[in-house]
Amino acid sequence: MAIKTISAKGEMNAGMSIEVQCGNHRLVMDQPKNAAGQDLGPTPLEAILAAVAGCFGTIGRFIAHQKKIELRSMRFEVEADYDPAGLLGRDPDVRPGFQELRIKVEIDADLSREEKQALLEQIEKCCPVADNLTYGTRLVSVLA
Repeated sequence: MAIKTISAKGEMNAGMSIEVQCGNHRLVMDQPKNAAGQDLGPTPLEAILAAVAGCFGTIGRFIAHQKKIELRSMRFEVEADYDPAGLLGRDPDVRPGFQELRIKVEIDADLSREEKQALLEQIEKCCPVADNLTYGTRLVSVLA
């Protein structure tokens, strides 16, 4: 299958807000008011957590459809740990990214607990967001 490319374009707005155009959609990310933001949207780190939940749900639907499983719903609780000293540049020995990301998934389908666990493992294996977070992706940044 051929490689596909997706894209997004963004720019800084007033204060700490960033507006990103993703296809036909606009995403605004910001910081909370206590961090010099206006709280106009999720932080970029919160957007990653949302992307994990969104990807698990989307891939779950795809797999359920392929396997003819009636997937009534899925619920997600996503949390991650990071050390602000890394992203603020206060400690060069601390990485700025997440140290661990956890997702708890509730699956509403007529499956045994073991079948639900197998479905969850397949979802995680096929989720491109999880893949990017788990295995990393080469990042190339260039000055325009």
